[in-house]
Amino acid sequence: MSTVKIKDKTFKTSISEEEIRKRVKQLAQRISQDMAGKNPLLISVLNGSFIFAADLLREITIPCEISFVKLASYEGILSTGKIKEIMGLNEDISGRTVIIVEDIVDTGRTMRRMLDSLSVRRPAEVHICTLFVKPDKLEVPLDIEYVAFSIPNDFIVGYGLDYDGQGRALKEIYTLSDEH
Repeated sequence: MSTVKIKDKTFKTSISEEEIRKRVKQLAQRISQDMAGKNPLLISVLNGSFIFAADLLREITIPCEISFVKLASYEGILSTGKIKEIMGLNEDISGRTVIIVEDIVDTGRTMRRMLDSLSVRRPAEVHICTLFVKPDKLEVPLDIEYVAFSIPNDFIVGYGLDYDGQGRALKEIYTLSDEH
């Protein structure tokens, strides 16, 4: 097991690049089956989901489109609990099948805000796809149909997820080590 140091914290490998690729491919296959004939619009939540969204999109075998929104609720390793929309969606989603592509769902508050924001635009249906979910930390009920990994309430970096802006380019997932 390897470790990396990012700023003042040490992280240890917890999920391999190979395991991530395998799960992303499986999710893409399920989405391709479930959404056949629908031309879904994937809405990737920046910044954390950009690598996941790109890899997922390349594995999906049906016609689909992608767009991006930016929401923020983290500072350092803690969620601020305040969600601010930084960059919005320009596409008309009325009557469309939408799949929100998120890097991680922990409390669910950001996702709830996103769902509320999208619902006023009258999409036909909205689905949630996330790389990670922390079931023990969820505070709001959500129907998350596509989940690559359920994880404990640990702080993780890599594969698009960061610690204070650093670590996004790591190809594996690293968990905050006890020895910081």
